[in-house]
Amino acid sequence: MPLTIRSSAFAEGGAIPVKYSCDGEDRSPPLEWDGIPEGTQSLALIVDDPDAPDPAAPQRTYVHWVLYNLPPTLASLPEAFEPAALATVIGEGINDWRRTAYGGPCPPIGCHRYFHKLYALDTVLKGLLRPTKADLERAMRGHVIEQAALIGTYQRSAPAHH
Repeated sequence: MPLTIRSSAFAEGGAIPVKYSCDGEDRSPPLEWDGIPEGTQSLALIVDDPDAPDPAAPQRTYVHWVLYNLPPTLASLPEAFEPAALATVIGEGINDWRRTAYGGPCPPIGCHRYFHKLYALDTVLKGLLRPTKADLERAMRGHVIEQAALIGTYQRSAPAHH
């Protein structure tokens, strides 16, 4: 069975509800997965948006969440997940707001795609301290057994006010 990731909050390719965005409670959505391949020692999760700042002229991929060393026995993350709540070895990296933790969709313009990428690794990653997505991708190189992605979309209903 292939590795799959899904959410009870939105369908593949569907709209992410407002409460998981900066317009709502900015909570992480519930995520579940199955099909963890044999030999998996840890899982990593990267949530990013390749459509920043404007889907009509994307210039960069904006990183929303970086988690690693999730135990392979874990089959889901609850809504508003806080790694500290599990008191495990789960590591959190830095997102593009320069903080650890989930940062919800907050697109300045247009409808953006948010990729929730799950990686099954043949190792537990050591020596990472608040890594960026690039740091984590370097550390994972050569260790990814399988990966899966869930894509959700988000578009703000009104212009952003600052």
